[in-house]
Amino acid sequence: MLWLENKTVLITGGTGSFGKECARFLLERTGIRRLVVYSRDEQKHVAMQRNYFPPEKYPQIRYFVGDVRDRDRLKMALKGVDYVIHAAAMKHVDVAEYNPQECIRTNIGGAENLIAACLESDVQKVIALSTDKAAGPINLYGATKLCSDKLFVAANSLSGSYGPRFAVVRYGNVLGSNGSVVPFFQNKRNTGVLPITDPKMTRFIITLEQGINFVITAFEQMEGGEVFVPRIPSTTILDIVKAVAPECATEVIGIRPGEKMHECMIPSDEAHQTLEFPGHYIIQPNQRSWSSQPPSYVDFGTPCEADFSYESDNNPDWLSVMDLRKLIQQHCPANDLSPQMINVA
Repeated sequence: MLWLENKTVLITGGTGSFGKECARFLLERTGIRRLVVYSRDEQKHVAMQRNYFPPEKYPQIRYFVGDVRDRDRLKMALKGVDYVIHAAAMKHVDVAEYNPQECIRTNIGGAENLIAACLESDVQKVIALSTDKAAGPINLYGATKLCSDKLFVAANSLSGSYGPRFAVVRYGNVLGSNGSVVPFFQNKRNTGVLPITDPKMTRFIITLEQGINFVITAFEQMEGGEVFVPRIPSTTILDIVKAVAPECATEVIGIRPGEKMHECMIPSDEAHQTLEFPGHYIIQPNQRSWSSQPPSYVDFGTPCEADFSYESDNNPDWLSVMDLRKLIQQHCPANDLSPQMINVA
């Protein structure tokens, strides 16, 4: 990754699950000159420095306390920055439903502020992290992320031919991330009963490492306005229970407000804009006013069929219970599956 050599990268939401692991990747596997961790939570900054990245070992890292709602603070943080990864968001569906104004201010207003700040700086490329819930959204969180995605795609028109390029990465549930289902089940195991919404519910699954690698791939391929979607496996909520705690009973509590039975990353309405590649899809922008040339990757992708959709229940790639257990052992350190449990069918 010579393109990162001696460059400066800023991560908004940099103290979250993705931010910490992405920081580790960039600091240990690239030759970046400086990494700016941008987050509003000072306590997480302190914990990140003390527990993960001591300054004597990682002198490249800078901790910048700030909120994406604060455009002036973003402008200050972006001085000298080459690449931006936008991971800051309110992401909990139920919290967003109860606090809609706050979710809108962070997820939409924050996107607007970052775009404006990048347009006034020397940033080269920006990747915004999105979610499967932004495709055909039925909850406020998904709706705000869809708006955010549209803002980042349209930002390329504002930047023109020579300004920064903006693109989006959209993927599914991150295994073991803060507030996700696996840590929740791990914490509830000792009760003997795990609450599930519906045994037939399906979800896409991606690990933090896969997500970070995919973001790097998107940086390398993007020419502006793309939504990058990885090809990742699906699982059912019931198989996650079997992987985490096969000894536990389950209690069906019903789908919560704003939840879908199955998740979608590419709706059929976007099929005509979508190209398929061996490991991912690219949803192309409707128009590319910032360039008169077609993107170079077009010749290497296969156009999707008109009725194509990419959903967690029609996915040809599925994780078995054993596959899930192995992933949980590797990526969820709080998990304490015993050897006896690994042999449970």
